[in-house]
Amino acid sequence: MAPEDINLRGLAHVPEGRRLFGQMTILENLELGAFQRNNKLEMDNNIERIYEHFPDLKHRTKQMAGSLSGGQQQMVAIGRAMMSSPKVILMDEPSLGLSPVMCQEIARIIRQINEAGVTILLVEQNARLALSLARHGFVMETGRIVMKGIADEMQSDPKVQAAYLGIG
Repeated sequence: MAPEDINLRGLAHVPEGRRLFGQMTILENLELGAFQRNNKLEMDNNIERIYEHFPDLKHRTKQMAGSLSGGQQQMVAIGRAMMSSPKVILMDEPSLGLSPVMCQEIARIIRQINEAGVTILLVEQNARLALSLARHGFVMETGRIVMKGIADEMQSDPKVQAAYLGIG
């Protein structure tokens, strides 16, 4: 399927490395997430909702996205995905390159988005973060699923703790 058709079916993507348009403003990057939408009111409401999740972005709306910190860029990338009012968001390594404090902030936002009814498919090397956010977990090694289960149970599994969480 063409990417625009996939998006119209309710699927959005937050790519690894954020992939923003650095020479465009925060607002322009967000608006790109709704490029197929014709409802101006829905678009404005989505932008306001994104600014509620990420108040720091609201004060910088005209700032070039390329001049933002890594955490701020990740906020824009998540916001861009949210602009299409998706049913499912695929997130690839949202914590990559972020400070521990910013990782916790991004985790808080991911929880809020999920609690608002959006399904999140999270690909994340930070196993501790991923399992703290997930209901179900899958552990992959060299492209193969080697373990799966309920995330809370996986966190307390001695094998998972030793191999992926640095415990034991």
